[in-house]
Amino acid sequence: MYPLTEEQFKEALPPQVKKSVNQALIDKINSTLSDPEEMEHYRDNLLSYTSVMANGKFKIQNYLDAVRYVGFKLLGASNLSAYSRTFPDKYQGFLAKGVAAKDIASYYTAYNKSKLVNLIYEQTLVPTHVLNADLYQRALNTQADLMANATSEKVRTDAANSILTHLKRPETQKFELDIGIKQDSAISELQATTRRLAEQQMKIIQSGGMTAQDVAHSGLVIEGECT
Repeated sequence: MYPLTEEQFKEALPPQVKKSVNQALIDKINSTLSDPEEMEHYRDNLLSYTSVMANGKFKIQNYLDAVRYVGFKLLGASNLSAYSRTFPDKYQGFLAKGVAAKDIASYYTAYNKSKLVNLIYEQTLVPTHVLNADLYQRALNTQADLMANATSEKVRTDAANSILTHLKRPETQKFELDIGIKQDSAISELQATTRRLAEQQMKIIQSGGMTAQDVAHSGLVIEGECT
C-alpha cells in the first residue's frame, strides 16, 4: 500500500483548496486507518471525489470525514457503524454521556443526509446503462429469439420493431452556422468609394465622354483622375 503524498493530494484538489494541505495533514490522513486495504480504499477515494470541493464551500477536514464515512458505507457498513468509525471520539462521547440511542440515531441520520456526503455519494454512482449492460444484452437476445421463433406474427413484429428502435443508427445532426459579419470602418469606406465610382462613371457615360464598353474595359477610375 502506497501512502498518500502531499503532491498527489494537492494535484487532485481545486486551486482554492490546495493551500489547506500541508505535510502535517498528510501524516494525519496516512495514520487514520490501520487496516492497509481500508487505507488504500480511503486514499483512492480522497483523490477521486475532489470535484465536490470546487465551489469552495466545504472545509478540507469536512471533506476528509465525508469521504471516510462514504467509504465505510460503500464497504457495506450501516449508517451507525460508518458514523461511529468516522467519528469515534464523538460517538464514545455520546455513550459516556448516556445519550439515548434514538438521539444518537438522529445525529448519524442527519449526517447521512448532509449535502457534502450526498455530493460524494453522487460521485460514486455508476450509470444504470453501464451497471445493467448485461441485462440489456439479455433482453436484446430475447427479442431476437422472439422475432425469429415466436408463433404469433404480432409477437415477432413487436420484437422486430423493438430491435429496430434500440439499434437504429444515430441520426445525423444538422448544424446551422450563423455567421454575423460586423462591418468595420474600412469596409464601410470601401462600399462608399465603390458607390461614388459607379456614380462618376454613370455621369461620364451620360455626358458622352465614354461609352459603357469603354468604361467596362477601363479598369478602376478613381475620382479626380477623369476630366
